[in-house]
Amino acid sequence: MCDAGALRSLWTVRAEPPGSPDAGALLREYYTEVADRYFALYEGRRSTPQEIEEGVAEYPSADLVPPRGVLLVARAGGMVAGCAGVRMLDARTAELKQVFVRVPWRGRGGAGRLLTAAESAAARLGAERVRLDTRRDLVEAVALYRRHGFAEIEPYHDDPYAEVFFEKRVGRHPSPG
Repeated sequence: MCDAGALRSLWTVRAEPPGSPDAGALLREYYTEVADRYFALYEGRRSTPQEIEEGVAEYPSADLVPPRGVLLVARAGGMVAGCAGVRMLDARTAELKQVFVRVPWRGRGGAGRLLTAAESAAARLGAERVRLDTRRDLVEAVALYRRHGFAEIEPYHDDPYAEVFFEKRVGRHPSPG
């Protein structure tokens, strides 16, 4: 078994186009997981393929590209393991989107690496703060954001699926590798 330092050294995080095969697969898996959890909680069922297609279309990732956004893909030991998107809402505010780590890689430091890289990316884009929204049933996400210094704020948009809103100030600093 690897120690925590060895696990952290396995992770790399790099920008990738949302349309790349790896990024596309991660974004679809992300949406499937959050949709399945929602439908299981509120309707006692899993999502249908048609609902996934509609959801991916409703929440596109085309704005996660330069110059106003980025999609970060995490790899662990060379294997595609997770993603996080950053997009600018205005000149000083970035939004964190679609933070996801594949099940086999959870609990191994990847989410923290993605958040650190996303904050650095937001600062490079000119942001002074990062905002995000999530749902209360995504308890792991809520705990992760609180652990990483995000503070709960009032809603900044009216998406019907957003229940908890967070913000964190970020500084201008270079990204680690």
